[in-house]
Amino acid sequence: MANFQITTTDFTVLIVYVLGTRLLFGWYLARKRLRATSEEYFLAGRNLTWPIIGFSFYVSNMSASTFVGLPASGYLQGVAVYHYEWLPALILIGFALWFLPSFLRARVFTAPGFLQRRYDARSKLVFSGFLLLANVFIDAAAALYAGGMIVNVLFPGIPLWQTALVISLLAGLYIYFGGLDAVVLNDALQAFMILAGSIAIALLAWSQIPSWDTVVNGLPPEHLHLIRSAGDAFLPWPGVVSGVLIVGIYFWCTNQFIIQRALGARNLDHARWGALFAGALKLPNLFLLILPGVMATALYPDLDNPDLVFPTLAFDVLPVGLRGLMLAALAAAILSSLESIYNSAATLFTMDFVTTFRPAIEDRKLVVIGRLATLVFMVLAALWAPQIERFPSLWQYLQSILSYLTPPVVAVFGAGLLWRGATATAAFTTLLIGIPLGIIGWLGNEIGGWMTIHYLYACGLLFLFNLGLMVGLSLLIPQSIDESAATLVWDRSQWQAETRHLAIGAWYRNYRYLATLLLILIGLILVWWW
Repeated sequence: MANFQITTTDFTVLIVYVLGTRLLFGWYLARKRLRATSEEYFLAGRNLTWPIIGFSFYVSNMSASTFVGLPASGYLQGVAVYHYEWLPALILIGFALWFLPSFLRARVFTAPGFLQRRYDARSKLVFSGFLLLANVFIDAAAALYAGGMIVNVLFPGIPLWQTALVISLLAGLYIYFGGLDAVVLNDALQAFMILAGSIAIALLAWSQIPSWDTVVNGLPPEHLHLIRSAGDAFLPWPGVVSGVLIVGIYFWCTNQFIIQRALGARNLDHARWGALFAGALKLPNLFLLILPGVMATALYPDLDNPDLVFPTLAFDVLPVGLRGLMLAALAAAILSSLESIYNSAATLFTMDFVTTFRPAIEDRKLVVIGRLATLVFMVLAALWAPQIERFPSLWQYLQSILSYLTPPVVAVFGAGLLWRGATATAAFTTLLIGIPLGIIGWLGNEIGGWMTIHYLYACGLLFLFNLGLMVGLSLLIPQSIDESAATLVWDRSQWQAETRHLAIGAWYRNYRYLATLLLILIGLILVWWW
């Protein structure tokens, strides 16, 4: 078993890295953004290129909860948790095809802003309020809880609320000065640290086991297959479609803290290439995070707390010095994710609420308000993070609550993008009924134990209900769609015009060819691990 005592060398490496990226890099960006406009502060001047977008997508999702949750699930349930990694690659193909053209055509700052352009301001405000709460009390709080748990392993006795507050301050103050520019450029740097550290642990973990057969012989057969039975308590195979897919569409296509970097893209091509690049980066997580957790069953068959699989591997297989770099990678994951969340929350509050109720406000005042909002949100998230201890596991907290809350969002966006008949009244009513219904369902089933239905099945049923409500109300109370809103609905003529445009360029710049290559890669992995 690993000894979680950090050496002076490792601690020095960690502190130098964190302070270097926070202070020096942050100071440089703060000077650039001291007099930033709202577009420069919140969307990096709409000048982001595809590598930056792709790395930032990837790193924003690689929070401490990912480093804790994926290896722990690999240890307990095997490779089935990989559905949460390969499906995003597939979803990002759909994001590039259907969502991005409409989002960029609308020239909005936020995903809720798209709902205003497609429907009306009511839907924008409801969804923006939902995202604000989700970003602070689900996304940020979970990242702080996971980060605090890791710090507590290294420095026992420090209360979680104190750790969460310090981590939150480190991330929030960086965003306070730098804006989205600070987020995405820092993400690109952190991506290399995260990948390098994960690769080192995976390779050294492989070297610690006598053979792969040693691992296989000690596992139930289903642990090495993606497809589990329909009655599986962890991830039943129908739940991949009824739940994981629905939550994934919400997370990768409509969640502001993820898509904000795509809204800041230089053009549609760079946004699409960046999204596909991010999808490709998700696929190796099977080998970097999940399989090391599976291998840990042979190394630590009686681990008391599976959530400590990754730090246990890090301290057990890495030499002094490299442990410090791995801790730096974990710090990078925690801080990068939080930076994205806080910047997203500030953008939502400022561009969706402040501009709605004070439309004539000066542009520079919006930046000031956004910075102040960042400070408020980072304190709220830090205060809520310790409450997550009340739930059975971090992964269950994240996946179960999102499974109940996100179906109405996916129904409203999907109908609005693909169907001209979707109406503003139907969208507003679906969000107004669907989100509270999801909260009641989650509290009743997951907390109160009303029903024994798996949360992934509940997600599918709620999606069908909300989609039926959306379609039914649109047909019962039809409304005309204005010309500007109609341009945001995907149709075949757009595909045909795009085909003619893509035909004159090089094949490697054609996102359709790149998406096809990504699909082939996904297919090969699925066939091997089926």
